[in-house]
Amino acid sequence: MNDDAATLEARLRDGDAAALGPYLDEVRPQLLAFVERQLGSQLRRKVEAEDILQETGIEAVRQYEKRPERDQKPFSWLCQIAERKIIDAHRHHFAAQKRDAGRELALDQRAGQTGRGDFVNMLVMSITTPSQAFSRNAREARLAEAVGQLPEDHREAIRLRYVENLPTKQIAAELGKTDASVRIMLSRTVKRLQTLLGDESLRR
Repeated sequence: MNDDAATLEARLRDGDAAALGPYLDEVRPQLLAFVERQLGSQLRRKVEAEDILQETGIEAVRQYEKRPERDQKPFSWLCQIAERKIIDAHRHHFAAQKRDAGRELALDQRAGQTGRGDFVNMLVMSITTPSQAFSRNAREARLAEAVGQLPEDHREAIRLRYVENLPTKQIAAELGKTDASVRIMLSRTVKRLQTLLGDESLRR
């Protein structure tokens, strides 16, 4: 990161909204590269990385004052917004299509479903690293089954934590529970999903 970007990032973390536009311009090449890495080949035929980048900037301006993690690094926050825009674009273009799971990329596998399937798509994307993005077919199928067996409040807590990236205190407020009970619920649910998935991808 150069000095200009570092200075702008410091201003953003101090709450200076006027620094957001210049910061977006400064990190544009890095953010565009991130988007390019996240786009699957199927989606790449439908949307341009530049379009996702533009939507990310607009959403960042809209969300800046109410972003949940004020201490989060600005670039990481922008990457999260970009990921969600990619998910939105993916669902928009492929929600009506049925695909052969043996031939499609992991990011496209369950896009033909609605409701629980959409949630699983976002959850799988949230709990895996970019390097795992195209090797999740079996994990996604197991996760869909496991999520479907969860009680509604457990499923909502997992969605809020790992897809929306909300802190446990905010999740507790959303669900009308105490912070301690939400932490216990998440811990138990994560252990259950880890057992079914056979990995540690949810432990964070």
